[in-house]
Amino acid sequence: MHENEISGMIVDAALRIHPRIGPGLFESVYERILRFELEKRGLRVLVQHPVPVVYESIQIDEAFRADLIVQDKVIVELKSVEKIAPVHARQLLTYLRLSGMRLGLLINFNVPLIMKGITRMANGI
Repeated sequence: MHENEISGMIVDAALRIHPRIGPGLFESVYERILRFELEKRGLRVLVQHPVPVVYESIQIDEAFRADLIVQDKVIVELKSVEKIAPVHARQLLTYLRLSGMRLGLLINFNVPLIMKGITRMANGI
């Protein structure tokens, strides 16, 4: 399955979740519900997955934890904040670069309309 198809399924799941439960909850709540929705669609989802980083001769086994990794191809960084800061987008781009993945979604559930809270980020696509 291609990254674009996977990201479409993730966006569709977020569109289903947001009107039903609304904004203002902890990120962990959206994480559990999004995982549930994606797994119902037959997707493999890793949650809070540690990602290693190699720098010169050292390896850091748990350099960061990805909120969600879907089908080993798309990183999803979840937020429930008043406003996405520029550092959030840079953080996701760093995650993509260090993991070698090509596509990520930054999803902020704390918005009135979920489409305004979804940012697609690409690394070399």
